[in-house]
Parts: sequence; structure tokens; C-alpha cells
Amino acid sequence: MMLREFAILVLVLAGSASAVAAYLAAFHGEITIKEVVSTTFAATLGMYVGRYIERGLARG
Repeated sequence: MMLREFAILVLVLAGSASAVAAYLAAFHGEITIKEVVSTTFAATLGMYVGRYIERGLARG
């Protein structure tokens, strides 16, 4: 179970970081590490909050 959570965390971090970097490169022409890291952190936090709410609703 712990390995599954770690894998999800790594995949979310990698996916979010690459998506943010691609967006910044395509539409703004420059990529800053600060923007990528902060947006990736916010996306990861939001994903875990969503999972927590989903699990709470599934329990009833």
C-alpha cells in the first residue's frame, strides 16, 4: 500500500511538472524553476485533498 502511494506521488509530481513546463515553454517562451515547482506543489496538494475527500465520501 505504501509503495502504491509513493508511485502515485512520483507520477503526479512528474506529470504536473512536465505539463507546467510544456505550457510555459509553449505560451510564454521561458521556463522558471520557481513557477514549475510552486505550481506542481499546488497540483499535488490538490490531488491529495481530492483523494482524501473521495475516500471520505466512499466510506459514507
